[in-house]
Amino acid sequence: MKVVELTSETWPLAEALFSSSKTVEWCFCTWFMQTNAEMKTNDNRAVLRARLGSPIGLLAVDSGEAVGWVAVAPRAAYSRLGRSKITAPVSEDISGVWSVTCFYVRRDARRQGVTSMLLDAAVSHAAEAGARAVEGYPIDTEGRSLQAGELYHGRLAMFLDAGFELVERRGTRRALVSRAL
Repeated sequence: MKVVELTSETWPLAEALFSSSKTVEWCFCTWFMQTNAEMKTNDNRAVLRARLGSPIGLLAVDSGEAVGWVAVAPRAAYSRLGRSKITAPVSEDISGVWSVTCFYVRRDARRQGVTSMLLDAAVSHAAEAGARAVEGYPIDTEGRSLQAGELYHGRLAMFLDAGFELVERRGTRRALVSRAL
């Protein structure tokens, strides 16, 4: 298995992956880039495709097919992050801060470490692009039974295992984590 950046060359792999789930196919991982009104009226596939050439995310590829995705880009690329109490910045200075906002792993590839591999690759990708820190907004699953669809932000334990520090809890189930680079 390898991890590749989403580019115009790898776009067909992303289209096939996102089309494997009705929820992901609708969103096309553009939720954090748009307002609610835009999400309802825009062709979200076209919105994501229009961002090719800018940092967007990475794909886990196995045997020529994408089996997983992580959205990772400069925090400023995600307009919705500043409008939510859960994802609000700790500091006004967000220059050099990248965000990991979303994961998706195809059902037949789950429980094989794909999400952790994607998180590690996202950190490396951000570092190579000159980021000074990477943030995440995971869910705390400790003592809770959750459906796979609720885990698209990633699990808090996974981020902590990957060297992220808990900045603060955001509500009872969410957290803001950061890793300095």
